[in-house]
Amino acid sequence: MSGLVSATLSIVRRDLTVALRRAQDALTPVIFFAIVVSLFPLGVGPEPATLATIAPGVLWVAALLSTMLSLPRMFSNDYADGTLEQLLLAPHPLSVLVLAKVLAHWLLTGLPLVLLSPLLALQLQLPADAIGTLTLSLLLGTPVLSLLGATGVALTLGLRGGGVLVSLLVLPLYTPVLIFGAGSVAAAATGLDTEAYLSLLGAFLVLALSFAPWATAAALRTSLD
Repeated sequence: MSGLVSATLSIVRRDLTVALRRAQDALTPVIFFAIVVSLFPLGVGPEPATLATIAPGVLWVAALLSTMLSLPRMFSNDYADGTLEQLLLAPHPLSVLVLAKVLAHWLLTGLPLVLLSPLLALQLQLPADAIGTLTLSLLLGTPVLSLLGATGVALTLGLRGGGVLVSLLVLPLYTPVLIFGAGSVAAAATGLDTEAYLSLLGAFLVLALSFAPWATAAALRTSLD
């Protein structure tokens, strides 16, 4: 067990170190998120009521697209330098090692989006009461995006035009997360109860944690055969 924990922590630490050495790659999704959200007030006008109405959808769609932007890098470098083959040969469950890579991806992409979202929400005139719900919904939803995205990336690993295929594969799976994530923020902004929305997001996270690592591991084995 200690060997598995050590291997898991090593993968997370390695991915974070590699990403920090390529800061421009790590920052691209965050900058994209900020730019997309910031463009909406210029496009629809500065009317606070209009911005507050569209803010939940804008913030969640921008977070979804930013996550997708970073997905191809989750396994591509390891695939190119042979590290992925070594992971398959390691004496540890591949699904746990995959979970470590997904955790590193979320720490580099999902967590910065969660931390930045309150500031951008203020820019879109989202009511203060809804900002806490926005943060919590992204905290529950962005790991689901990383987990489902990992499966899509693994299925298309090494294929020509893999980025487009990933989008076609994962976008339908992202749709429920987007609906309930944006719905929770919209409900909070109008004073409605958000418990059902957040509970469903929590259920999605549990399901994704239960199945996505195994599905991703199986897809990686298939792609590397």
